[in-house]
Amino acid sequence: MRRSKQGALAALAVVLTLSSTACSSGADNASKKEGGSDGDKPTKIVFLTPGDNAAMGIKPGDRIVAEINKRLNIDLEVKFVPENGYEKINVAMATGDLPDIVTINYPSPSLNQWIDEGLLLPINDYLPLMPTVKEKIEKNLQWTAVNGKYYGYPFIEERANTTIAFRADWLDALGLKPPQTLDEFHQALKDVTTKDPDKNGKNDTYGLTAQKSTGFNGSFNFVFYAYGMPHGDWVLDSAGKVVPIFEHPAFKQGVQYLRKLWDEKLIDPEFLLNDTQQREQKFYQGKVGFMSAPLFRHVNRLETSLQKINPNGKLGYSAPPAGPDGKRGMNSNPKNGLFTGITKQAKNPEKAAKLIEFMLSKEGRSLLELGMEGVHYTKQGDKIVYNEEERAKDGFAANGWAHPLAWGSLVWPLTENYLPQTEPQADRAKESVDIATKNMVPNLIHSTTVEEIEMGGVLGELMNQYYIEMITGKRDIDTGLTELSKKWRDQGGNKVLDAVNKAYQAQGKK
Repeated sequence: MRRSKQGALAALAVVLTLSSTACSSGADNASKKEGGSDGDKPTKIVFLTPGDNAAMGIKPGDRIVAEINKRLNIDLEVKFVPENGYEKINVAMATGDLPDIVTINYPSPSLNQWIDEGLLLPINDYLPLMPTVKEKIEKNLQWTAVNGKYYGYPFIEERANTTIAFRADWLDALGLKPPQTLDEFHQALKDVTTKDPDKNGKNDTYGLTAQKSTGFNGSFNFVFYAYGMPHGDWVLDSAGKVVPIFEHPAFKQGVQYLRKLWDEKLIDPEFLLNDTQQREQKFYQGKVGFMSAPLFRHVNRLETSLQKINPNGKLGYSAPPAGPDGKRGMNSNPKNGLFTGITKQAKNPEKAAKLIEFMLSKEGRSLLELGMEGVHYTKQGDKIVYNEEERAKDGFAANGWAHPLAWGSLVWPLTENYLPQTEPQADRAKESVDIATKNMVPNLIHSTTVEEIEMGGVLGELMNQYYIEMITGKRDIDTGLTELSKKWRDQGGNKVLDAVNKAYQAQGKK
């Protein structure tokens, strides 16, 4: 049901009062004639985006915004909503007073609706002005076209940072090396659980923990990939038809393995109650030895937090264990992310396109990550010296981190493998990304169908319910898999399978 226009306007007023920042700079007036070859009056560009929760706000007179205005001959106003605040963006779009550029989650029903209603402009004609965007789309994102048209830039992460993290000090104390196979992993969990790795004389440790999930629990997916699950989204049956992953033999083998760990009390019995913070606290407090966790920027944070409680604690990480045939994997290639498009009310679509291009270009990345040389930083050979006092005036995050516009609409630090030179343990952080990315698992189908978006929540919850009940002994595995296949199809799965099979066939014809 659509909101009333009055209700949407009232909600939008609250959003923009609390969460938005107008970023036009008085410095624009001095640079009107410098900002573009056309020498015309700067074009007002309103950019509505979720931004980055870790960033500072943008203040009036921001010199980075002023520099962007100067280079592109625009008058930029950025309206931030909280990270993941997509409902607020939907409210803003529903008023009919559209921004020039907008970012939304991808894929999403909202984006589909905007395209159907003509609220977003195809950018095909502007791609010659957007060489960086054009290259990225043509390299990996051609499948995001809708009837041959691109309605914006879809940012989908190209790297991974989640892998197996463990208490390296415990493994050292037990004389263990990081496990390389499922059998070694099982033995390591057993030793961590039963051999008092923290030497406190208590039977109070578990091998493995995880955290709750709103859909199919992904914390243990590496087990299925080890048994040969070939894709992260769908699989093919013996007739070459697309079917859900729980109908692949590797899924049953994986559930049996996890059931064994559960029965032997090697898994934290409260893992379904954990959020991210609780999972990490158990790791710091010496309650668990292993967990799958996002690393990269978190390597130093996790180890530092561990050492505050256990001064001799050491964070270890490794590739996921391999299965009987040597196969392994950790993360499926993502299909979701963010989408930034130009609306039909854009005052100057070419200028809007040039702003999107600038924010992704090498020139733009340098400005947003480092600032202006001689003002926000200086160079001593290859070393960057950050002027934190000047950077703080323009909203840069502390310790060499970036400007508020740097992340959260078109790219994240992981994509760029970006860490400031001040980052402790940067080499280990990047090594963890290399390990995780090497163990990404491809998808069978590039795109996400409308039916998956529509039914994904219900079907995901059903799958998660059966999966958890099977690995925790509340449901027989063979009976559970049979029931799951039927219920999943009856509750909308047949409709989804029709759509994904058509998508798979169409993909094969391209």
